Amino acid sequence: MFGPQVPSVSAAEVDPGAYLIDVREPDEWTAGHAPGAHHVPMMEIPARMAEVPTDADVVVVCRSGGRSGQVVSYLSGNGWDNVRNLDGGMQSWAAVGRDMVSENGQPARVL
Repeated sequence: MFGPQVPSVSAAEVDPGAYLIDVREPDEWTAGHAPGAHHVPMMEIPARMAEVPTDADVVVVCRSGGRSGQVVSYLSGNGWDNVRNLDGGMQSWAAVGRDMVSENGQPARVL
């Protein structure tokens, strides 16, 4: 979707030790997200860049890969060389059967 300038990784290939940043909106996060992911809505990234590790594999995720691809481009342009986009986003994550949790007591789902 973004060409070679935006590195990506498939949901099946995400290392269990990767630092996941979920850039979706709060209602999307509440409905379902990867266990251990860190919620940083896309529009908060510029103000919260200090929270993004520079010394670990970072995978950025949204619903389908569009917003997260923009965030990866932004971070890459600001010196991060360890960030990758989750190809297909949480939709792909769920489709390959990766674990999900919700914050509202309901079964986890992708909005």
